Amino acid sequence: MFSSERLKGIDVFVSVADLGSFTAAAERLNLTSSAVGKGIARLESRLGRRLFNRTTRRLALTDAGTEFYRTCARILSELEEAELALHTDEGEACGRVRIDLPASFGRLHALPAILRFVADRPKLMPHISFSDRFIDPVEEGVDILLRIGGSDTWPSTWGHRFLGAQRLIFCASPHYLQAHGQPETDRDLETHQCISYASTDGVVRPWYFVGAHAGDMERRVLLARLAVGDGEGLVLAVLGGHGIAQLPMWLAKRHLDAGTLVEVLPHLATDSLPINLVWPKSREGLPKVKVMLEMLAECLTPDGWVGGEGGK
Repeated sequence: MFSSERLKGIDVFVSVADLGSFTAAAERLNLTSSAVGKGIARLESRLGRRLFNRTTRRLALTDAGTEFYRTCARILSELEEAELALHTDEGEACGRVRIDLPASFGRLHALPAILRFVADRPKLMPHISFSDRFIDPVEEGVDILLRIGGSDTWPSTWGHRFLGAQRLIFCASPHYLQAHGQPETDRDLETHQCISYASTDGVVRPWYFVGAHAGDMERRVLLARLAVGDGEGLVLAVLGGHGIAQLPMWLAKRHLDAGTLVEVLPHLATDSLPINLVWPKSREGLPKVKVMLEMLAECLTPDGWVGGEGGK
């Protein structure tokens, strides 16, 4: 049988974790610092686990505290949403929606689409984060996940929608091509200055080429004059005339339209990684999640945001 004792101290714990101090949490909750400290001590005693590491200078969640915080914060958020829903029309999209986006594509395309969508929907409150690692949306408390790449198979508890394959093209600045000439074949790239993407561990990512047989894909690492670990940084290097890079169309399109970048070797353009919307099926019936998924599926393409300057 569920005991109400389990709820005691949860709001105090979440406030301390959010604000990083007993004093700030006490001010938020209209309590004394002593009462907050005792509340945390009672909670830790009941759980049999230490939730915070305390020093004279800082207060930080332990590993156990971090896991417990994720669950508690999600529960409190859902309770707040349930209360808000009682005061709104049935079926109205309202409340917090947690959305995690890939860094560059998210900033350039998905975020502008979201901001325009919620401009006249004040009850819809997106909480947006950016990361390129693949995460479990259930474990992370995420309602909607947008990813480039990832698995071809999905757990039965996740919904997903394929938005298309990322189109990769080779680009250079007009200034670079004036100085170094146009490559005519993929082998010509070996004599040009190449700019590649490098992961945080320093590993240079391969470029994608169409294979000898239909549907085949060949990956090849070329000697990189520059390696940049950020998509927008990669574009800046190409715009600066430092060489040729393989870029996704959604990242290059507005620069191609402006004439500040030029596509080279167009016959070698190829589709590569899939772009997918992913979400926990347990959340898809919520109006706030449903309308956001519908909007993102309608507005986002492999070339970017349809409604923005980076889109079609």
